[in-house]
Amino acid sequence: MRGNRGQEENGVGLERKNEVARLAWLALILTPGMGATRTWKAMRKLEAAERLFETSLTELEGLGMPAQSAQFCFEGKARAAALDEMRRVVEAGGEILTPEDEVYPERLREIYDPPAVLWIRGNVELLARPGIAVVGTRHPSPYGSGMAEMLSRDLANRRLVILSGMARGVDTAAHKGALDAGGKTVAVWGTGIDVIYPKENKKLAENIIASGGTIVSEYPLGTFPAPQNFPIRNRILSGMSVGVLVIEAAEYSGTRITARCAMDQNRDVYAVPGNVTNKNAWGPNTLIKQGAKLTATWEDVWEDLPSHVRLQLEEEIGVNGGSESKGGGSASLFSETPLPEHERIVLEKLRHDEATQLDDLMERLEAELGSAEVFTALFELEIAGRVKQLPGKNYVRAF
Repeated sequence: MRGNRGQEENGVGLERKNEVARLAWLALILTPGMGATRTWKAMRKLEAAERLFETSLTELEGLGMPAQSAQFCFEGKARAAALDEMRRVVEAGGEILTPEDEVYPERLREIYDPPAVLWIRGNVELLARPGIAVVGTRHPSPYGSGMAEMLSRDLANRRLVILSGMARGVDTAAHKGALDAGGKTVAVWGTGIDVIYPKENKKLAENIIASGGTIVSEYPLGTFPAPQNFPIRNRILSGMSVGVLVIEAAEYSGTRITARCAMDQNRDVYAVPGNVTNKNAWGPNTLIKQGAKLTATWEDVWEDLPSHVRLQLEEEIGVNGGSESKGGGSASLFSETPLPEHERIVLEKLRHDEATQLDDLMERLEAELGSAEVFTALFELEIAGRVKQLPGKNYVRAF
């Protein structure tokens, strides 16, 4: 009995020690004048995080903290701020992760400047799973959106986690593709986990959590979408992934920063080639010139995965029978199935990367099909998911 009680007390003591350590990391990151880099340096010198609250002012300054930061910590203000933040995080349905926690993403520990604290909503264990970051422009062409959704759906179908930033455009399409496959997706935000940005993605954020996905941020609750936050968070996107897939990005963009982070972090970079007349094709086309893997289908990513990752996923697919997307399997740029003649003729006139207005389509097909046949073909193709209708009676070829 005494031995069991001793073990129980030791367990409680260890848990208490971990809670204090977590609070110490949070206190430091919330201290004015401290950031992730200074917090890591201070903790390395301190050796035991829980000692922070017992350290003298002189010792705090010796940790490399600015004088005002050390004073803030010594007076107990940092600890009070951390306790308040912890309480609000719990009330918001979230949790805090620090490097002291076993579930802190191992891949993030490997990068040059890992976050000192992560704010999390959703499935924490998902952060340890192999994933691909899918990134691109906020203003994609129909082709870009379609490719992001298709590739994310197919990769999620193979149990890869899809990571993105939940921004407008390619990010949103990537998350939706993963959800459509019944897969898992992680959104890395440049705001607090209680500040949805953009606001129109509120439903998407809810669906990510409801599906067993995760929202991650290195910013405290209430952090608004400041422009400088987003390039900084991109290192987390690439850091947590085994590779980064780029779909449409202009010459000067946040996507380019993510790709650069991936290269610096020794992550694989994949890129979907684009139409050279489209300014957003500059990013992926340039990356391909520099050695990124040209990507048209999920197989292009799959065959390049580290062997241990691919074996792990293949074993899981074998055990669980895999999961098929709502579309009934993997999509492909090059897959075709027989169509009725009038549908085939209409489909051939439509493109992936450029919308066609209905009146223009009618004019092109005037010699081959009547208006009723065109309407019928468009309706059937849309129902089959081969064509998408955009505002203004514009049509594009789907994937």
